[in-house]
Amino acid sequence: MPVLGWLAVAAVLAVATAGLLWARRHLLLVAVVGRSMEPTLRSGDRVLARRVPLARVRPGDVVVVVAPAQMTAGRPARPDASGSPGLLIKRAYAVPGDPVPVDRVPLLRGGGERVVPAGRLVVLGDNPSQSYDSRECGYIPEPDVLGVAVRPRPRPS
Repeated sequence: MPVLGWLAVAAVLAVATAGLLWARRHLLLVAVVGRSMEPTLRSGDRVLARRVPLARVRPGDVVVVVAPAQMTAGRPARPDASGSPGLLIKRAYAVPGDPVPVDRVPLLRGGGERVVPAGRLVVLGDNPSQSYDSRECGYIPEPDVLGVAVRPRPRPS
């Protein structure tokens, strides 16, 4: 193969590698497990999430967060088989500066805050009877907010 051919192959590989690295840093593909987001999302659906800081999350966004330590009886959330921590998919209900929704999340009533503090998020599942969310664990801290769903991928037929 001529030198130009090898250079073209190397250039294509470099661009592909850069694209994969960009995607890994900015996107997250998450499988839905459980019924907490029904009817919006069902177990088996896949969600593509864009990694964003908490400041870009808006009430109503479907977010991916690290599962709180309370889910594992006080121990940090264990990584799954792929080595990533346990994740939750929920709807952002209140963001920093919003009124604390003590009517929906009584656990937050005792905190004394009138607005959601900086660096915190309130999340709720769309199916309350099947959801582990801020009603049980309180605020989600900013470092545990991983991203906002771009759009759910439909389940294969």
